[in-house]
Amino acid sequence: MPAIPDIPSSPEQEARPRERRQRVQAAETGMAVLKGLARLGGRASLTAIAAHIDESPAKVHRYLASLIEEGLVAQESGTQQYHLGLEALQIGLAAMRQADPIRLAEASLIRLRERLEITCFIAVMGNKGPTIVRFEEPGLPVTVNVRVGSVMPLLWSATGRVFLGLLDDQRVQALAEAELQAATPEQRALLDARDPLGPLRAAVRADGCAAVRDTNLKGISAVAAPVRDYTGRVCAVLTALGATGGFDPSIDGPIGRAVREEAAAVSTLLGFTA
Repeated sequence: MPAIPDIPSSPEQEARPRERRQRVQAAETGMAVLKGLARLGGRASLTAIAAHIDESPAKVHRYLASLIEEGLVAQESGTQQYHLGLEALQIGLAAMRQADPIRLAEASLIRLRERLEITCFIAVMGNKGPTIVRFEEPGLPVTVNVRVGSVMPLLWSATGRVFLGLLDDQRVQALAEAELQAATPEQRALLDARDPLGPLRAAVRADGCAAVRDTNLKGISAVAAPVRDYTGRVCAVLTALGATGGFDPSIDGPIGRAVREEAAAVSTLLGFTA
């Protein structure tokens, strides 16, 4: 069978892939300019944006002009600074509406359960206190009387202490004071007699997380870390717990580090920037 000769490509056929590559590169540069502006706080000069993304000011200026036409960027006439436009704000609002800490924490809970074989959960602040909304257990679970819907104490649980220390809310203060009034002498002995709540808050703020050993449930230890939304406000708490004899609740231990890393990962998905 005679060989079929190669048919040379036409100039139009050769130009199409090149044009597609150029369009992709242009889109990538445009997104780099937009993300650079966002990472600079949403407002910056041409020089600052160009330096941030390592491109020439002339090139960045061309892309900013296109972004202005699309409503993604605007420029102040007085300062000549660029800032995010209305269309960018609409995109951000749509993303925020989809930012559900419970849904976004599912993957982190499963990773903690499978990687460390520990019981873990995520809680949000409810009307009666920190309330568990998602709970994961390993193959050999620890027997504890907490499940989805359980309300954790603010003073005695690691979960509650994170809310107490990092969430500035009058409701949290009122619930904590009510718990203090109902505390047993044994529980009160665990707190500073002169200032029962102050040291708890200070410790959480210093460490950025909380850990307890046998304070909420006898024989159970726990470590918890905050999940923050795009404003930096604590919107949930990620907690791991286990039997005190085989569970290391120290915040710098393997479990403590893993909990803090996963909480930070969920916070990033929610738009929080440390």
